[in-house]
Amino acid sequence: MELNDPILKPEEVKDTTVNQEPEPAVETVAEAGAEVVEKTEPSVVMPEASVESAEAEVMADSGQTVESEAEAVPTEAGERPRHRNLSKDEILDEVRRISVLDAADISAEEISRLKQQFYTLRNEELRAEREKFLSEEGNKAEDFVAASDPVEETFKDLLGVIRDKKAAQRAAIEAEQQSNYERKKAIISKLVEMSADADNVNRVFPEVRDMQAQFKEIGEVPQQYSSEIWKSYQDAVEKFYDQLKINKELRDYDFKKNLADKEALVAEAEKLQSEEDVIVAFKKLQEFHDQWRAIGPVPKEVREEIWGKFKDLSTSINKRYQDFFVERKAKERENEDAKTAICERVEALDFSSLSTYAAWDSMTKEFMEAQADWKKLGFASRKANAELFARFRAACDKFFAAKAVFFKQMKDVLATNLERKIALCERAEALKDSTDWRATADELTRMQKEWKTIGAVAKKYSDQVWHRFLAACDYFFEQKKKNTSGTRRNERANLEQKQEIIEKLKALDANTPEREAAIKTLKDLQAEWQSVGHVPFAEKDAIYDAYRAVVNRIYSKWDNARRDSRMESFESSLSEIGGDTNRLYRERERLLRIYEQRRSELNTYENNMGFLSARSKNADSMLRDMQRRMQRLKDDLAELETKIKTIDSKL
Repeated sequence: MELNDPILKPEEVKDTTVNQEPEPAVETVAEAGAEVVEKTEPSVVMPEASVESAEAEVMADSGQTVESEAEAVPTEAGERPRHRNLSKDEILDEVRRISVLDAADISAEEISRLKQQFYTLRNEELRAEREKFLSEEGNKAEDFVAASDPVEETFKDLLGVIRDKKAAQRAAIEAEQQSNYERKKAIISKLVEMSADADNVNRVFPEVRDMQAQFKEIGEVPQQYSSEIWKSYQDAVEKFYDQLKINKELRDYDFKKNLADKEALVAEAEKLQSEEDVIVAFKKLQEFHDQWRAIGPVPKEVREEIWGKFKDLSTSINKRYQDFFVERKAKERENEDAKTAICERVEALDFSSLSTYAAWDSMTKEFMEAQADWKKLGFASRKANAELFARFRAACDKFFAAKAVFFKQMKDVLATNLERKIALCERAEALKDSTDWRATADELTRMQKEWKTIGAVAKKYSDQVWHRFLAACDYFFEQKKKNTSGTRRNERANLEQKQEIIEKLKALDANTPEREAAIKTLKDLQAEWQSVGHVPFAEKDAIYDAYRAVVNRIYSKWDNARRDSRMESFESSLSEIGGDTNRLYRERERLLRIYEQRRSELNTYENNMGFLSARSKNADSMLRDMQRRMQRLKDDLAELETKIKTIDSKL
């Protein structure tokens, strides 16, 4: 098959079709129930459906089969479907298993189902292969050649094996039927011969009865000869009985017994009128007709009457049977329309943008409702039912597959979130006994904010992990509350003490006493400052800034005085050197080395400034100290430059 030909449905791929067994012959009521000696009984028309198809309908309506061999309504995880779709390899394995069975054990219906599934999958592959070929630039449909499929070739070979087995089985059945036909013809010929010998019919009567029993025991004949052979047999038997001069009492006894048996069948047929299941009634009627044919003749005066009753009852049951299938087809059309509507309903549901559990659960309910509605419906026609179910299942499978992907992704996200929250719990539990109240409180507050940024965890862990984290935080803050209630009073007292120290420093700055006495007083006040404990957090920065400002002002004043003194001493030293150029050069070199050393230190401080964060512990204090040191280095560098320039002016 070329790919540019229309894609064939599985049932249209004729070269791989397994030959089906011929439909069994269906005898009409007239053919099946004609009385051996009652040739005048009229025929009763049977429905077109065969006994085999009738049995299939019984199976379908009694719930003994699912909607189709491969059909199983798709379900949520945990609810196992009645059947499942197989892959090509699985279908091949199943056909390989069947191929080794005896022909009598091979179900033609099962082979047909597997073949339909196989070519459904194969056609999808061919369609995808062709679409891929046509998607490439420059390719045309008429140039496409499908790649051979080894699996398909093996599949066809196995179907050939099965076909050969079934053909051999049919040949054996046909040979047996032909043999039965020849045997029955021989019995009929013998009966005709005995009928012609009127003088000896009484003598051969027991032999005739044996021949009748043999005729009934012989199996089926070819369908085309079935009616002919029965009529020939009836004619032969009738001719023999017409010639039979047996004892009148024996003949009457046989007629009486046969009449009783047929009246019993009429009574049973009357009971079938009240049978609710028309399929069961029809099948039983076929059995009654088989029994009717096996019963011998009845007196001529009641033949027409007894047959008329049985025929009328048969006609009534057949009419109900035909009406049942007419009504069933109408119901199948209704079911087809309803199932088409359900397919359109689920196909219209858009779940591509669902991102929450609630949204997926809501959509799942809609699909489950559609499945429930589907299960309430009966069968559509066999072909339409399979196609509609495949369509419905595809839509459901697509949704549940997407849902499974979402839930798997969410499961991974929930697991990650749980790990992060457990880590915060462990960190909080490690900090809950800390007495570094401020730093720990800040850290726990930060962790609480981080907790809020973490997404949800699995419901079964949600309360557990939250209460664990909350318990650790609550424990710490409760201990902090107990231990800091008296601390606040101490902090206020420390604040007042530090304010007094600042006032003393301001007085020292204003009075400018003797340098040595002032330095001692300054060192004492700084030591006192360091000995004072914490102040309220809100006042900490302001009080420290005031302290550093007055201390820096005092040091700056003293540094300037010291610097002026050093310059006077330096200039005096230069005057003593006088015009000694060598000493001046050595002094200049010494100052240059000191200058480079100070500049290197300044660069180091400037680089370190970049590593400090304003949010790090004690960052403010360190920043101020480094800034003060850097300013001193800058002042030293300026002083060294002045000294070097002074030397240069003397060289």
